[in-house]
Amino acid sequence: MPKFRVGSASLHYDVTGNGPETIVFLHGLLWSGAMYAAQVAHFSQTYRCVTLDFRGQGRSDVARDGYEMDDLAQDVLALVHEIGGAPVHLAGLSMGGFVAMRIAARRPDLVRSLILLETSAGAEDPAKISSYRLLGTIGRLFGFGLVASRVMPLMFGQTFLRDASRAPERAHWRRMLVANDRIGVSRALRGVVERKSVESELSLITAPTLVIVGDEDVATVPAKAERIRDGIVGAKLVVIPRAGHSSTIEEPAAVNAAIATFLRALP
Repeated sequence: MPKFRVGSASLHYDVTGNGPETIVFLHGLLWSGAMYAAQVAHFSQTYRCVTLDFRGQGRSDVARDGYEMDDLAQDVLALVHEIGGAPVHLAGLSMGGFVAMRIAARRPDLVRSLILLETSAGAEDPAKISSYRLLGTIGRLFGFGLVASRVMPLMFGQTFLRDASRAPERAHWRRMLVANDRIGVSRALRGVVERKSVESELSLITAPTLVIVGDEDVATVPAKAERIRDGIVGAKLVVIPRAGHSSTIEEPAAVNAAIATFLRALP
């Protein structure tokens, strides 16, 4: 289980496959690199696949600070230095996308291509901030079991949530949600809620870009994906049917197909 240090934090990452090009996967809030299990299994046959657990989540340390999106971007830059192989294909979902856009705009030399899933270039919707903070406060004080029923519909679409055959999967991800470190996730949530917009930086992104969004995503609705597509020259948008805010889990085959088509078309 490899780890590397950034300041006082020890961060966990996994490397699978040994292809000549590297894909770095950045997860969304409340989860870990495990949300890319289906993508790693598929792409590690031809690529070196790297997943990172952001500070305070997964198997990484709960650091005292460093949870702002710019701080997390520095963590990813340190990871790329640690593993070598730049420029990398950089994939980020939700919070991971917030970070990936910053890196692609500010360090284009390190990004071979950019894959953005269920994310937004803007700041948090003011109408949602108070409710997100309340969920975070309850989770920090009493555990995330009390708010799981409120959070799951934000993380997953109704097709996934209502499919009786996928009840074991839902139970697994609910356990992962409840198992989160209270302090680590509350700090990560604050970083997400307080993030600044990077819409003005989208025009600086020169890497070939694929934007993916689930058609049932209520956390970052498809219109936000369209704004990213429109802000990055040449970006392509793929809408995944029957997926919410976690398409890599909900519709992995469709996500894999979209990414594979995109990667094959790169010059």
